[in-house]
Amino acid sequence: MTAEANDAAMLWEALKPDADGLIPAIAQQHDTGEILMMAWMNRAAIEETLATGQVCYWSRSRQKFWRKGESSGQTQRLVGLRLDCDGDTLLVLVDQHGVACHTGRRSCFYRAVRDDGRLETVLPVEADPEALYGSGAS
Repeated sequence: MTAEANDAAMLWEALKPDADGLIPAIAQQHDTGEILMMAWMNRAAIEETLATGQVCYWSRSRQKFWRKGESSGQTQRLVGLRLDCDGDTLLVLVDQHGVACHTGRRSCFYRAVRDDGRLETVLPVEADPEALYGSGAS
């Protein structure tokens, strides 16, 4: 067993995945603390992430691996991986290249709830989603 596989196996034993074998993963920019996105990881995605240093998630909607940046070029390099006190959520510390959100914004958390209950967009679009993902971007 390689060192990465052993690390992944030990990590998996400490985690409490849901019934589908998935763990929520929060991506955070390692040097600024900026929260970029939330996605899901399974054991194989964690193993690949640890082995390659490029963050890989599991897409619930497409039922396949989602290697961040494989179609858009907006990659995430793994800097660190942490788990919460209950072992049911991962914090993925990354070096984000480009935007993290499929809307072309730096972060998926680009809307803020104001005191009057309205939603306000607080982050600008930095990259054209169609240029990143083609006409199928949503």
